[in-house]
Amino acid sequence: MKRRSRIDISAEILDAAMSGANKTQIVYNANLNFSIAKKYLEMLEKKELIRKEGDRYVTTEKGKTFHDLAMILKL
Repeated sequence: MKRRSRIDISAEILDAAMSGANKTQIVYNANLNFSIAKKYLEMLEKKELIRKEGDRYVTTEKGKTFHDLAMILKL
């Protein structure tokens, strides 16, 4: 089984949060456990790639750009 890179995991989280998602939805969509998801969400917030609105996370414009570039790199 191939391990995912930090970029791949970050891109999957950003994809899950494109139209807004709570932590549980992100965990299931990105196939993570809650402790790993928490670390990534904190890191993505610090880098302003994602923002928290109430109990939901939403991908920022900067996050959308990162996601698009990550998808290009996957090719």
